[in-house]
Amino acid sequence: MTKVNVTIRLNPIKIQNQKFIKLTFPMTDGVKKLVKTLPNVKWSKELECVYIPDGYKSIQSVFTTFKGIGWVDTKAVFQSNNKEALTESEELSYESFYKKIPKLYPKYKAIHLIALVKKLELYRYALNTAQIYTSMLQKYLDHLYRKGYQDIRTIEDGQLSKTLLEQYLFHIVSVEKRSDSYQNQALNAVKFFLERVLERDYCYYNVQRPRKKERLPVVLSTEEVKSIFTNTRNIKHKAILMTIYSAGLRIGELINLEIKDIDSKRMLIRVVEGKGNKDRNTLLSEKNLLILRQYFKIYRPKKYLFEGEKEGTKYSRTSVSKILKRAVIKSKIQKRVTVHTLRHSFATHLLENGVDLRYIQSLLGHNSSMTTQIYTHVSTKVVREIQSPLDNL
Repeated sequence: MTKVNVTIRLNPIKIQNQKFIKLTFPMTDGVKKLVKTLPNVKWSKELECVYIPDGYKSIQSVFTTFKGIGWVDTKAVFQSNNKEALTESEELSYESFYKKIPKLYPKYKAIHLIALVKKLELYRYALNTAQIYTSMLQKYLDHLYRKGYQDIRTIEDGQLSKTLLEQYLFHIVSVEKRSDSYQNQALNAVKFFLERVLERDYCYYNVQRPRKKERLPVVLSTEEVKSIFTNTRNIKHKAILMTIYSAGLRIGELINLEIKDIDSKRMLIRVVEGKGNKDRNTLLSEKNLLILRQYFKIYRPKKYLFEGEKEGTKYSRTSVSKILKRAVIKSKIQKRVTVHTLRHSFATHLLENGVDLRYIQSLLGHNSSMTTQIYTHVSTKVVREIQSPLDNL
């Protein structure tokens, strides 16, 4: 089969209360033939999907089969963001994450990954960061294993260790064609393990980072935001999207909101331990408060403002993304919209309405005003007042 640019996505599912891994892939003849060669691959009529047994060997067989042909996306499997596989409380627990690692990876890897996660928990990193770092480190351990280094601890020479890391980063850039953000995440994960877990001299790992690209965030117009809300019929789903936009929340901040964080007397939403473990207050819109009260009367959450199917558990990130995706499709918006786009739109619309950048910085929870200033580049207020020289001809 000739080399093609395909993505094979793995997602955890349950069939008759047993864990399996669902495969999503382009339905081309070549890819289908390769999928059929996977060990113990089966088709579920009920779920209408191809699936394989859960476990490290099954995942490794997918990597081996599609090596040099496509990208295998294991994020959903490793982060367990699928509610069919785990409950929300299990999904967002360090304890359940520890238990999952030995099931997914062989012993020579698991011992290092567990050590990494323990250190990250000790430093009070967010679980999402721990999941990303673990995924990145296991890929680096794979790279070392292929080069004959089964145990990273045996690489004691600092210069050799740095050279191996630089070679790996070159591989993911030149061969795997990864993005600059992926490159940074890989470097951060390996550096953290070497410096904080193995306590190696940090000066050896002062590796050159990619030049930062100055990308402008995607911003929705007010009409597009209205259309998204209009095309979201479910009251709970509408309340979720309105809360994110009206308060400028990150997705993690939304799902961590508890009922007590809504201060209707002061018209504030309290964000507890947002990014960087910082608390802050943000806006509680009057329209948002009305929709939240309607939602509360119907769903009656017990602890978290937005709960999963099981009482007292957090709503999942995946579900929030799916809600927005459906609304965007119905609204026929052609832009690449993510949940974070609502936060960017919140900040830009405030700026266009004359709100001072310092207040926007505080509402967003930015450390530096430089981060907030990016919204001056996407605001259309000034641009609309400038006339193109073509119009003067």
